[in-house]
Amino acid sequence: MDQPAVVLQDLSHRFVTPSGAMMDVLQDVSVTVREKEFFTVVGPSGCGKSTLLNIASGLLQPKAGTVKRLKGDRELEKLEIGYITQDSNLFPWCTVIENVMMPLEIRKLPKRERVERARDWIKIVGLEGFENHYPRQLSGGMQKRCAIARTMVYEPEVLLMDEPFGALDAITKVTMQKTILDLWQQRQTSVMFITHDLTEAIALSDRVAVMTGRPGRIRRTVDIPLERPRDVYNITDLKNFRELRHELWDLLETDLES
Repeated sequence: MDQPAVVLQDLSHRFVTPSGAMMDVLQDVSVTVREKEFFTVVGPSGCGKSTLLNIASGLLQPKAGTVKRLKGDRELEKLEIGYITQDSNLFPWCTVIENVMMPLEIRKLPKRERVERARDWIKIVGLEGFENHYPRQLSGGMQKRCAIARTMVYEPEVLLMDEPFGALDAITKVTMQKTILDLWQQRQTSVMFITHDLTEAIALSDRVAVMTGRPGRIRRTVDIPLERPRDVYNITDLKNFRELRHELWDLLETDLES
């Protein structure tokens, strides 16, 4: 896990506000996500976490700094990057299987292969039997499972996730954490994950980067030395959990109180 997968070096970014003023969002941010690593970023609201992920994905060009997405010595194309947002963003006019097949259709795979791979991933995420349902006929958790299947079906080398479970109820959220952790452990994809939830960050991650308030900088990156596989249902019972949560909270607290 020493090979870099995503390298963000000396990133700075700013936006123009509605009043026409310039607002600095990120300043001198450097992050390296290693191959097969589950890397999480936490920070106060408005510190630039989503902006950082949009830059990592290639959807946004930084005002300064460099971005590299790698597989060994090869630089990845955008189509090899998976991106899951807080909203499931399913096509409402498409069924579950049609939604999951969509990335494969864009890549012009033969129809038979599209159907086979989509059905495989629908089964993996636990939606077997719902292939012909529309998004409006699914619960929030089921919609999220469909979104995960739609992203994973083309086997991205790097998976970016922007608070994907933030809108779910507590029980569904933990269930989805287990789903994504199981998939990551099986597939060993490099993951860059954004969350506000410190328990979620500890349960899932190998390392957690803590950002400052805006303009966002990396205050510190904390190792999460908990054994794998992890039991997300009982993560708070582990003896090191409380110390890790205190360490992360202490890093955040100054900005949250200011």
